[in-house]
Amino acid sequence: MKTTHLVLASAIASLAALPAMAQKAGETEKCYGIVKAGKNDCQTATSSCAGTAKTDGQKDAWIAVPKGTCAKIVGASTTPPGK
Repeated sequence: MKTTHLVLASAIASLAALPAMAQKAGETEKCYGIVKAGKNDCQTATSSCAGTAKTDGQKDAWIAVPKGTCAKIVGASTTPPGK
């Protein structure tokens, strides 16, 4: 079971590093609706600061992801709600 945890932790760490690497190259897009509470990158319709999303999956909160990634995530969108 320890090996499973190690593999899972490694995969999560790799995914966490992708936005930073892609952002360096200017190859990111805003991805709405997939943010964990308190982990959004910038303002939402109801707040003006990063890290203020109130709920998991808040539709107006976004994070930067490598271009093309958002389209592969169920429930995600590259356009804000209502547009």
